[in-house]
Amino acid sequence: MASISYYGTGRRKTSVARVRLVPGSGRVVVNKKPVEEYFPLRRLQNMVEQPLRVTGNMGKFDVLAKVEGGGITGQAGAVRHGIARALLKVDLVLRPALKKEGLLTRDPRMKERKKYGLKGARRAPQFSKR
Repeated sequence: MASISYYGTGRRKTSVARVRLVPGSGRVVVNKKPVEEYFPLRRLQNMVEQPLRVTGNMGKFDVLAKVEGGGITGQAGAVRHGIARALLKVDLVLRPALKKEGLLTRDPRMKERKKYGLKGARRAPQFSKR
């Protein structure tokens, strides 16, 4: 028996999350681990749960997420973006609430590339007169 599931892809920096929403009890699993184990910081757990809280779907869906790339904060942001996109497929009426909180916008900020002749993206080598 195939249950109904809704998919959403979220991205943040270099992290990509593939999120699946399945009607259930409200458990959140990231890379086959509970969200509390994968994201030990409460701040990141709140970030992941934000789209569900904003739309009032906190205990209605099980969230199954696979995330790769980037760091822990970028991954949490990617999962949040993926959940928000999946919730749109559940019901389009949720769009204004998600849009108002800025959860549907892909955060465009990325690490700036290093340039030749410099020590980083913008940091120049120390000036020496002689």
